[in-house]
Amino acid sequence: MQDPSPRYVTALEGVGVRRTTTDQVILDDVDWSVRAGEHWALLGANGAGKTTLLRLIGATMHPTTGTVEVLGKRLGRVDVRELRAVLGHVSTSQRVPQDATAHTVVLTGATGTVQPLWKKYDAATRELAHELLAELDCKELADRPFGVCSGGQRARVLIARALMPSPSLLLLDEPFNALDLPSREDLIDALRRLAVDRPELATVTVTHHLEELPPSTTHALLLREGRVQAHGPVREVLTGERMTQCFGRPIEVTHQDGRWLARSGRRA
Repeated sequence: MQDPSPRYVTALEGVGVRRTTTDQVILDDVDWSVRAGEHWALLGANGAGKTTLLRLIGATMHPTTGTVEVLGKRLGRVDVRELRAVLGHVSTSQRVPQDATAHTVVLTGATGTVQPLWKKYDAATRELAHELLAELDCKELADRPFGVCSGGQRARVLIARALMPSPSLLLLDEPFNALDLPSREDLIDALRRLAVDRPELATVTVTHHLEELPPSTTHALLLREGRVQAHGPVREVLTGERMTQCFGRPIEVTHQDGRWLARSGRRA
């Protein structure tokens, strides 16, 4: 039985999720825990259950069976609004006012709102937003409308926004989606620096490509049809054999200079 004590940022035990309208199994008997300072990659084919798993630990849904602990609180026994307020969540599908400046977008992270609540932001809050933009290496974007920022710049601004409440857990849902190569590398470098500068911060990143994993990645979880195929230290999980089992086709995995590469050959 997993220890649900607060040293775990999140802990799941025997978790299942079913779609009530069709009784379809989305997640089945998932056991998983994340500790402070760990950086997890969450991988699996489309429909494997990655987004559902992220929603559970982001306190935006409840399991059908099993228990989910987030920051020492069990879902179903806590006001999830309190949990969401201290979690960082980044998704490229987040609705952000396109005409708002990058600084304003980051400010909204303090209130967890889409539109700014100006009366809630004191001088210290406004300064923190500037500091976070600088931490993500995009302080020059402070006065630029979010809508004219590049994809990579937007991703870093959204991470700065997610860091406003000083979260213990940062959830990144396909943050590299549609980024070109330079933007991808800028974001990877930003995540690597975060791991160094914030040693207690835990992250979970959903991605489809091993090339997008920063060198700071410590652990990985592979999902296949709602079940955990493997989870643990990244070098033990991201092997050709395990990736092949997870995705159902031959995959060759290489690791060099802290970065990963996966290639798929022809099926036999």
